[in-house]
Amino acid sequence: MSLNSKAAPVSFRNVTKIYGKDVVAVDDINLEIEAGKLVTLLGPSGCGKTTTLRMIAGLEMASKGSIHIGDRDVTLLPATDRDVSMVFQSYALFPHMTVMENVSYGLGFSGFDKAETKDRAAQGLELVGLRGFGDRLPSELSGGQQQRVAVARALVLEPQVLLFDEPLSNLDAKLRRQVREEIREIQQNLGLTVVYVTHDQEEALAVSDNIVVMRNAGIAQIGTPRQLYDAPADRFVADFIGEANIIPCEITTVHDRTATIQVGDFEHILPARGLDVGTALLAVRPTRLKIGATNGMKMTIAKATYVGSRMEYTLEAAFGQIFAISENVDAPLEIGSQVTVGLDEIGPVLLPTDLAV
Repeated sequence: MSLNSKAAPVSFRNVTKIYGKDVVAVDDINLEIEAGKLVTLLGPSGCGKTTTLRMIAGLEMASKGSIHIGDRDVTLLPATDRDVSMVFQSYALFPHMTVMENVSYGLGFSGFDKAETKDRAAQGLELVGLRGFGDRLPSELSGGQQQRVAVARALVLEPQVLLFDEPLSNLDAKLRRQVREEIREIQQNLGLTVVYVTHDQEEALAVSDNIVVMRNAGIAQIGTPRQLYDAPADRFVADFIGEANIIPCEITTVHDRTATIQVGDFEHILPARGLDVGTALLAVRPTRLKIGATNGMKMTIAKATYVGSRMEYTLEAAFGQIFAISENVDAPLEIGSQVTVGLDEIGPVLLPTDLAV
């Protein structure tokens, strides 16, 4: 039997989760997750992302609002009735069971006979690249292989929604890249609805169709990886999605949705993003700074670090320090030297100062 997806959308409607009398873990969020998409909940510790995931799973119950999976209101349903599967950070494999027995475990409670259970478990192992590993114990596998067993165990149940809670945090950096690519490939091939929790920005950018950035129990911004990276809504998102230099500036004119800004004696033109004349912030990625430009901001090289494929520079300016990256490793700039730093035509974005928290 093929592992066809029964992917369903997920909807949060004014959902709040309160612990005790006054600890608000999730505060009145609205969220629509399309069927067949991988959506990542991203944010710092304590922002509400794991609580949101656990409310989809039915491991936590919403205090207010409603949660829908497909056309069903599951707000009050127990975890066993929600048709979701969850892959945990700790793998949660039974050490005394073989790989095949671990993958088959959930099927034993789903009414399948022994032949179909074995067939589904074998297909699950095939999907995650572990054919032939069925007789091994978890202790005989690497961390990456154990995580794939956990994924296979969740997949064979053919859930409407597959949940991942920090699934790669126990793996080393190289293995994290490999396993996240495998998870993304499986999700796309099967058309699964996946909700994925991580605090790792690079991981979120690599695997997601959409990212929900959470802050202080609420949603700061939702968008595609590129939308969030290139057009953050505020300073928090700019800082959290990749690295960003935040430079104070003055908007001197706005005409036809285009702003002219000034940083010291340097002027630059870019989209106004709804802002008007006055003080603002400029968010610039380290790769969007042009060291040695003919027109730009006057700065001094404070630190220079060679990291193999590029040079990393800390630059000192009148407004403070910024971080820049240069691929020119053959002619590094000397500490203390004066440079002119310009901006790429695309990339730097204006942010409002009143959201700079």
